[in-house]
Amino acid sequence: MDRLLDYFTNHPLLAGAAVVMATLVLAYEIRRRGEHSAAVAPNQAIRMMNGGAVLVDLRSTNQFKDGHIAGARNVPGDQLASDAKALEKLAGKTLILYCDSGTTTAAAQRTLAAAGMKDVFSLRGGLAAWRQENLPVVKG
Repeated sequence: MDRLLDYFTNHPLLAGAAVVMATLVLAYEIRRRGEHSAAVAPNQAIRMMNGGAVLVDLRSTNQFKDGHIAGARNVPGDQLASDAKALEKLAGKTLILYCDSGTTTAAAQRTLAAAGMKDVFSLRGGLAAWRQENLPVVKG
């Protein structure tokens, strides 16, 4: 412990930089975990759907027709900001957003949060994870 104190007194700039870097890494990790806390696994999504959650498919209309989760509503991600009124009637409900792989849902979550929606989750891994769990997909 004495050596650590000697180091801090003899090298204040290096010690200060180490403390700043450790603080930045800690803040980054806390923020990263906070972003992923709003993601749910397919099994959790099923439980939430049984409790009244609504699925929102962010893929294009053609992709939606090729296969989607039963009961999902299609609102393409690129139209979400301009078509937020379509989701206003769902404002009091829990929403679960999904796409093909789960990569575009974070931006949609931020858009909906900015619009005042609170209970918005993403399907971790998207439709690919849903299919990997051998869960049903409907066409049309």
